[in-house]
Amino acid sequence: MKMKGFKQFMKQVEKAADLEAKKEFKLWMEASGMEFLEIIQDEIIRTETVDTRRLLNSFNRGDNEGVWNISEGGLTLEIGTNVMYASFANEGHTTVDLDSGKDRRWVPGRWKGDRFEYDPNERKSGMLLKVKWVVGSGYWDNAMAIFEKIFEKSLEKRLQGWLDSLGGVR
Repeated sequence: MKMKGFKQFMKQVEKAADLEAKKEFKLWMEASGMEFLEIIQDEIIRTETVDTRRLLNSFNRGDNEGVWNISEGGLTLEIGTNVMYASFANEGHTTVDLDSGKDRRWVPGRWKGDRFEYDPNERKSGMLLKVKWVVGSGYWDNAMAIFEKIFEKSLEKRLQGWLDSLGGVR
């Protein structure tokens, strides 16, 4: 996501802002990150992407499968997940075993009623998948589109407030 004038603004902030303004900006970035996490979770639920809740729960600050980084100098906020199938759930995937090229693959796990529960450590039960395309839900793409609109408006409002506090610059 690129924003016009953001680098120039940040240079002005670094020169003119005191420690309080930087703290305030960092808090705003964290709040924006939390808002994005909520939007991602809402989209995972709305698109019915997940049934085991592992992917849903991985988008959470402090989760060992999530990604949450804020660097103060460059003011970078990075949000994501380390759940390996997250991109497949978003973009779609084929069930072909890419390593072997076989048209079928064994998925370890167990059936609980009409639901299959994946378990990579299961050795005795599972299911056999034939090649097919599984359509992605687009949960990440949807969340990004929603967040970009919200973030842009919030950033404009916040920047103008900071500029005004720096001496009425418009």
